[in-house]
Amino acid sequence: MEFYNNQEVWFVTGAQLLYGGDAVITVNAHSEEIVKQLNQAGTLPVKVVYKGTANSSPEVEKIFKEANSDSRCIGIITWMHTFSPAKMWIKGLQNYHKPLLHLHTQFNKEIPWGEIDMDFMNLNQSAHGDREFGHMVTRMRKNRKVVVGHWSERNVQERIAVWMRVAAAWADAQDMVIVRFGDNMNNVAVTDGDRLEAELRLGYHVDYYAIGDLVAYQDRVTEEEVDELVAEFEQRYTFADNCKKGAKDHGQVREAARIEIALRRFLKDKNAKAFTTNFDALHGLNQLPGLASQRLMAEGYGFGAEGDWKTAALLRTIWVMSKGLEGGCSFLEDYTYHFKGEKSAILQSHMLEVSPLITSQKPRLEVHPLGIGGKADPARLVFTADPGSGIASTIIDMGNRFRMVVNNVEVLKPEAALPKLPVASALWIPQPSLEIGAAAWIYAGGTHHSAFSYALTNEYFEDYAEIAGIELMTIDKDTSINNFKFELKVNEIYYLLNKSLQ
Repeated sequence: MEFYNNQEVWFVTGAQLLYGGDAVITVNAHSEEIVKQLNQAGTLPVKVVYKGTANSSPEVEKIFKEANSDSRCIGIITWMHTFSPAKMWIKGLQNYHKPLLHLHTQFNKEIPWGEIDMDFMNLNQSAHGDREFGHMVTRMRKNRKVVVGHWSERNVQERIAVWMRVAAAWADAQDMVIVRFGDNMNNVAVTDGDRLEAELRLGYHVDYYAIGDLVAYQDRVTEEEVDELVAEFEQRYTFADNCKKGAKDHGQVREAARIEIALRRFLKDKNAKAFTTNFDALHGLNQLPGLASQRLMAEGYGFGAEGDWKTAALLRTIWVMSKGLEGGCSFLEDYTYHFKGEKSAILQSHMLEVSPLITSQKPRLEVHPLGIGGKADPARLVFTADPGSGIASTIIDMGNRFRMVVNNVEVLKPEAALPKLPVASALWIPQPSLEIGAAAWIYAGGTHHSAFSYALTNEYFEDYAEIAGIELMTIDKDTSINNFKFELKVNEIYYLLNKSLQ
């Protein structure tokens, strides 16, 4: 996959010289074969690069230092082919700062019953060596993912692939610039947070810009450039009658195109990967940049409304993790409930900004009044999200830590048409039910905004929270309110104690 072409995951094998040089030669040959087969399997999104067998502390330290400084390396996979005394990994692990995956496997798949002898046992003792290594990683409180199984099995490769995608997203976040037009809106609490701590912990760098900075770009957009983009709109979307050329609102479509061109250039010039908007900061713009936000999300930019920089960053991360997988992602907001017993659901939408990545329909381009912001009627894409399983996620600032909340949801086909709803929408039932799912989300302090994905599973968010070292609260089919509240209380104690010990 093109997005991951310039990235590598390093593979490092652990051994020692106790069993002689011939054993090390065999270990090395086995490792090269595993890496070769992993790369040829077609399951992994990122190239695996074999960095040799480490037999001593200086060798380990050298490899890990090089990994830290090599921009192509997004993480390391370790495997102990035989017994590797774990003290030799201390210095390397102490200064290693990238994601780590411990592959607990062995070269041979089955025991050769009629041929096994002590030479075979000494050489092929991953069951021993990996436990020794695992003890040291745990002793040092280093976060990592442990994958157990034979390296040739597809389910093992798929778990490695999940971690690779998360590691790639983590690398992407470490230089993530988030452009914030205006500040937090209307004294909203949950969309704000400690931006300094977010940069220290998550890599996000949030920069404020006045809307006038974007207006300056807008004013340099030519009519020819607007013509070209509107022609693209006409190819990709169904135009409402009032939006067609010569109709009364066609000018608003052109203004939306002008804003999009300016916004894309601005973000590119600032090397930004995500952005936020603010209904109260629109001076100099003809309309709220809703259509631009929708289309930029589809290109991979993270977005958060009303200054919500955490959701903007998380959406970008989800987009990176999802590259090449089926199913899109989008910014969404809880709007209104549909109480209907076991079929009780939540209608998700926003004033304008929902990504067309979550629909297989051909979106309809419409212009309608917007009763907020005090500007001209904005253009937007209108559609309904596809039915299917997905995950809603959010990151909140708890004061002493960041907490990620995820909820498995089932997106439904609406029971009837929504002819008077002039925005994109999704209707979903949170697992295990609206009553439990919504209550658990509220107990966890979850936001009214979410970064939604069809493509990802809980394992992606578990790996991300592990790499980031942040709290994770999962709401799924097995959630009960009593158990969920108990987990919240236990976590509170854990993080308070952890803070006091630092």
